[in-house]
Amino acid sequence: MRKVVSQFGEGPLQQKLSTGDLHYLSDAEISKGGSGTGPSPHEYLGAALAACTSMTLKMYTERKAMNLKNAIVTVEIERHDDVEILTRHIELVGDLDDQQKERLLEIAQKCPIHKALAGEIQIKTQLVN
Repeated sequence: MRKVVSQFGEGPLQQKLSTGDLHYLSDAEISKGGSGTGPSPHEYLGAALAACTSMTLKMYTERKAMNLKNAIVTVEIERHDDVEILTRHIELVGDLDDQQKERLLEIAQKCPIHKALAGEIQIKTQLVN
């Protein structure tokens, strides 16, 4: 997996991010002291779960020849009493029966980002200079 690098960008909180040859921004909302030029880190966290869920469902349904035309995944993140609550809504578009829909809900729980967020996470931090 490629490394993600973040460094100061323009304005009070903007960050310039890169992953390999890809370049993108993160920022805070104006109401939170940023300039609003990119998704916040929490929004990227939600995006990671949403994208991984959609990708996992697409791969599974293609392998099983299911008639899934699209999976629209929406993730909202709230914080209550030091607990992050990620609410994921999945809209399945296609000709699917109830049994297939239930199976796809199970498969959504198996996407790698869901597993990472629901499992144990270790963060190792070190200074490099």
